[in-house]
Amino acid sequence: MTGSMLAMQWPGAGRDLQAVSLPIPACGAHEVLLRVLACGICRTDLHIVDAELAPHRVPLIPGHEIVGELVHAGSHVNRFKVGERLGVPWLGGTCGRCRYCRASRENLCDRPFFTGYDRDGGYAQYALADARYCFAIPPRYDDAHAAPLLCAGLIGYRAYLMAGDGRRLGLYGFGAAAHLLAQVALAQGREVYAFTRPGDSRTQRFAQSLGVTWAGDSDAAAPVPLDAAIIFAPLGTLVPTALAACVKGGTVVCAGIHMSAIPSFPYALLWQERCLRSVANLCRADGEAFLALAASLPLQTTVSTFPLREANRALAMLRGGGLDGAAVLLPEWQS
Repeated sequence: MTGSMLAMQWPGAGRDLQAVSLPIPACGAHEVLLRVLACGICRTDLHIVDAELAPHRVPLIPGHEIVGELVHAGSHVNRFKVGERLGVPWLGGTCGRCRYCRASRENLCDRPFFTGYDRDGGYAQYALADARYCFAIPPRYDDAHAAPLLCAGLIGYRAYLMAGDGRRLGLYGFGAAAHLLAQVALAQGREVYAFTRPGDSRTQRFAQSLGVTWAGDSDAAAPVPLDAAIIFAPLGTLVPTALAACVKGGTVVCAGIHMSAIPSFPYALLWQERCLRSVANLCRADGEAFLALAASLPLQTTVSTFPLREANRALAMLRGGGLDGAAVLLPEWQS
């Protein structure tokens, strides 16, 4: 396919994304070319453009929550057909040979590459992806509401599984991932406690509208002892807070790719078999499992949509905590 496309390209640290015209990329043997229908904005995108993560590629088209229509497939692609709607996640490819890949732990691959970080992502009208790492999108979700499932949902779900099956679950940081996982937990009969930025009554009301048991400030004591907690906010200061909120044997999961420094804390917070662990990336099996679950549950994906050219405004709103749920970019032909 020939022609040009609009893309929002990051030119490097300290600079906003720029609207540029680029050639539509050509497929490799295992790749698919997607006409981008929607692309979610993830906090990891913000960490990249704010240079909190070391750059892997400059210039770069960010975006790894891509919903797109397959318009061309490489010679080795046989899983999907032209016209199908596919989802592209953060994990864009793995080596398949290292000890982790061989042990079905591809999320820890020694030589991975990531969508919107190592390869151009979905802040564009077209995007390439390795078909082996794409997913079919549940038909019950439209494009904009499907996009957050592909990272907020997928990696959030991996964190959710690591938290165990305790009845009382605390979610620290109530954004794109937490608002999806809260609904999963509630559907499974668990109590959910939402912790937000101190004084953020708007987000607390949003959490309550989804049916959480309690919503309050993240620096407040939990109203009840928690069996587990997931930290979605990139604040290391929340680690001792969450540990203190958990019962003996409880688990605290750090679910972000980037977090500020964790302050020292007394061993007593970790003692009595409390567990502190992190989540890294996702496995394709996580994606298949979560999307099957999303197909059976009527998840309310709350989104704010923005035209592709307004990616900088959307990132600024995410940076300032001005969104409920997730931000999603729509290419110009949709907006």
